[in-house]
Amino acid sequence: MQTTLNIALPRFLFIITLVALSINSKGQNLPSLLTEKNINATFSIIAYDEETQEWGIAVATDNIYVGNSTVYIEPGVGAFSVIAETNPQYAIEGFEKLKEGKPIREAITEVRNKDKNANLRQVAGIDAQGNVYAFTGNSLKYWKGHSSELMSENYVVMGNQLKEGVLAAMSKSFVSAKGTLAQRLLKSLQAGQEAGGQVSGKQSAAVAVKGLNNAWYNQIDLRVDHSKTPIKDLSVLLVYHYGRIILNQSISAIRRDDEVLGKEKLLQAEKMLEGWTGIYARIVQAYLLLEEEDSAVYWIKKGMAENDHWKVNLPAFYVLKDHPEMSSLITESNFSTIDWEHALAMLSNLGRELALIKLSHNLINQNIESTYLYYLLGRGYHFEKQPKKATKYLKKAIELDQENIEAKRLLAKLQDDTANKR
Repeated sequence: MQTTLNIALPRFLFIITLVALSINSKGQNLPSLLTEKNINATFSIIAYDEETQEWGIAVATDNIYVGNSTVYIEPGVGAFSVIAETNPQYAIEGFEKLKEGKPIREAITEVRNKDKNANLRQVAGIDAQGNVYAFTGNSLKYWKGHSSELMSENYVVMGNQLKEGVLAAMSKSFVSAKGTLAQRLLKSLQAGQEAGGQVSGKQSAAVAVKGLNNAWYNQIDLRVDHSKTPIKDLSVLLVYHYGRIILNQSISAIRRDDEVLGKEKLLQAEKMLEGWTGIYARIVQAYLLLEEEDSAVYWIKKGMAENDHWKVNLPAFYVLKDHPEMSSLITESNFSTIDWEHALAMLSNLGRELALIKLSHNLINQNIESTYLYYLLGRGYHFEKQPKKATKYLKKAIELDQENIEAKRLLAKLQDDTANKR
């Protein structure tokens, strides 16, 4: 009896330990628990777009914040996706080896050869010309599901603990998809999920695209770190990214007096930005530029309905104070000096400099003044081609605050213009 107890007790404790680990480590999967490694069941796609000279990666996993450790891109050099038991050294050393002129296969293999845990890795890389290489560690074949990689021209799909056919679906989708590189990568990721994805489900996803010709604000680095629907949520973020670009194009077109193009892009942007309350104020500005006050009010009220804190934007839309739906919302008696500054700044952004000048003087007559108010007034006179008055109020702004760099720069420009005319 004693012998039986000695044998059974360790087994019982082992089972209890596994159960406790499972309860306290919901983000981990079975291989992680058994090997004590931070293994993430994952699938990804890495690709290069020759036409745009962009490198991109999309990835999803059953653990949190997958974008934190699996995505590495250096425009003009290449990109690396490191999944399963992740290790950034493949990217850190890989980029250096690529810069030395080594081919992508060699750059990855040299790191792999000295990696004692290479059997637990999945790594894909792509160089500056789109050449690819990838490997799947031998131990991944013991995990539940399918673990492999599929290499083709300018892209690689790979993953572990997958349903059969996932990588084929991702590859087919990427090749046939239309749109930007980021859109194609995300469609590939979605196709993989629709084909069965991972046997353990999904918790986070990420997409990153960087290019040689991309300004910083056009680089893409979007992440959903914890969600029941991470790929769907990531798709929404990408739509927001492009929606903001289209909205900016709309405002630019309106300011160029191309109202037809501006309105067309604005309507397109509206649909894409639904739900992003933080950008509704810019949509309102676009409609005010078009002098479509009812549409502007619609987005103001929509913002307030979706976010209780959105009302902080109301002073900026003082221009709408006489609109029947806004008169009860915009109460001048409650305005702080900063509120008035926001009201003046919006008038300037709308190109209504005469209204700005009139309101500024009314405020000054009520002893409401500030360095920024005087700066805006000076700028208003500058745009109205009244340099003497502009200079007067810019100097007043600087008197109130010697660190008002905007006033100093505009004043210096006015003084240079005057000197050049002599």
